[in-house]
Amino acid sequence: MTTLLNRTNTAVVVIDVQNGVMDGAFEREAVIGRIGALVERARAAQVPVIWVRHNDEELQVGSDAWQYVPELQRTEQEAVVEKSFGDAFEDTSLEQLLHERSVGHLILAGAQSDQCIRCTLHGAFTRGYDVTLAGDAHTTVDLSVYGAPPPQQVIAHTNLYWRYQAAPGRTAAVTDAADITFTPSPAD
Repeated sequence: MTTLLNRTNTAVVVIDVQNGVMDGAFEREAVIGRIGALVERARAAQVPVIWVRHNDEELQVGSDAWQYVPELQRTEQEAVVEKSFGDAFEDTSLEQLLHERSVGHLILAGAQSDQCIRCTLHGAFTRGYDVTLAGDAHTTVDLSVYGAPPPQQVIAHTNLYWRYQAAPGRTAAVTDAADITFTPSPAD
């Protein structure tokens, strides 16, 4: 139901599952396991998987912190989007990659729930995409020392407000990773 014309395909977008981001993340191993299973099911269904990787002062290009976690392996055919802002669309190649693949529906997973996940959810939605958040396949670190709620509450709140997002001609959804199904893309 996306507002993007002739964009009937779906893609899985894996955001910032990097060593430096996932270090100390809430339920790290379980979340990575769910992301891995989601990616494998997408691959089996020939649904594009796009990997997003953040870089900044703490995640310098080429550093160990910048690398993807070793539990998840990107294939050579899967695109990588390098970003420096929270929204994976800002000043990146993401929109062009999605356009080339006729994608109008995104499934998001990764980190951090209260930063890059949130920004990309909203960035995609305002650009006309249908967006499904893999509700148990995103995480964050404990930022309660700075006044944030504990990670499990941040994740629950992100799922709550995304479940009830609405806009003309677009859909927002929250679905556990294991319950996300992929249907073959219609013939072009």
